[in-house]
Amino acid sequence: MPWCPRCEWNLDTYDPVRREREFGWTWVDRWTYRMAFRTTGRQFAQLVGRPLGANGSGRARALTAVASLVLVAAVLALAITGVWLIVAFPFPNLAILPGVAMVCLAVALRPRFGRLDPELEVLSRDQAPELFALIGEVSTAVGAPVPDVVGVSDDINAYAGAVGLRRRKVLCLGLPLWGSLTAGERVALLGHELGHFVNGDPRRGLLTQPAFTMLGSAADLFRPVDTVRGGGIVEMVGDALGRAFQWVVSRLLFGAHLVLVSVALRDSQRAEYLADELAARVAGSTAATDLLDATLGAESMALAVRRETRAGHGPDRWRSALAEARAASSDRLPLLRQLSVRDEVSLFAAHPPTGLRRRMLAERQWQDPTVVLTEARMERIDAELTKEYERFRRTVSWSA
Repeated sequence: MPWCPRCEWNLDTYDPVRREREFGWTWVDRWTYRMAFRTTGRQFAQLVGRPLGANGSGRARALTAVASLVLVAAVLALAITGVWLIVAFPFPNLAILPGVAMVCLAVALRPRFGRLDPELEVLSRDQAPELFALIGEVSTAVGAPVPDVVGVSDDINAYAGAVGLRRRKVLCLGLPLWGSLTAGERVALLGHELGHFVNGDPRRGLLTQPAFTMLGSAADLFRPVDTVRGGGIVEMVGDALGRAFQWVVSRLLFGAHLVLVSVALRDSQRAEYLADELAARVAGSTAATDLLDATLGAESMALAVRRETRAGHGPDRWRSALAEARAASSDRLPLLRQLSVRDEVSLFAAHPPTGLRRRMLAERQWQDPTVVLTEARMERIDAELTKEYERFRRTVSWSA
């Protein structure tokens, strides 16, 4: 769908050809898209040129924290009541049955704080001393703790998060992305991901994280399942009534889950803007904006990496191929930034559109890098990851 690049007229048009369905009904998807476009644009206008802060937007963050506490308290009360029904009366008694059911329900609905990805290839400091040293320097520059676990994957992605009740901090670097970036962009990537440990992102907080999962788990638990086969009219009527009740409860819980998550993700998007600012603080504004432009060409990056890998080339050739692709599409880059706003906006997106993130950085004070990665040091880091790059090459070759 066309739009005016100069004034962005018609950029907010809902394009069903390019949009993935969220609810399945076109009129609902169109309505939520328009709401998301207005909400995202309003948040950008409120934040641009102002301090982003690390403590989150007050109302959204407070609502998320209160909702998490209420949900945890409800599950705890359910478990305590169930245990009381089991032990309060002499055995045997009928109270044991609802007591056991309540305890089992509380266990199923308990808050989950994530686990380490079993497919993550964890690196040790002895394996990659230069990489760990660079991570330490960037952590210091952004005021973030050094991650407890550093690993690599085969995805064109990178993430930083906290897992478990102790909130062990994990940093994952996708080899195709890491190997394709220039030296400055690698520092910016580390600055952004490590910035998630200090930017107040509610998805990673112990107090706020239950709001993202518990109601969704409850809705899934109450989802009706067809278990009756055959039987008489009484069984069929009873099953139909039970399924209808489960469907209503499941939809109500899922609706509440969507509302809560959409509110909480407003603060998550603010946190992404702050992580970008931290990336610019450590790597410089030029490298940070270049990194965002690189993510706009993720498909080109994937094709270039796959082609060069199958030809037996390593990350040095990946970077050259990606630079050629960027040069070829440089005239289209402003349009791609605008188009990302239409494509990526959503009530349920944890990240603001890439085009708005880059515009946010461009509107802020331009910064020089505080951590500089030299070409020689970058080559040493790639040499430390030779075994991991080779494993990735074999994986790509076998998937041909």
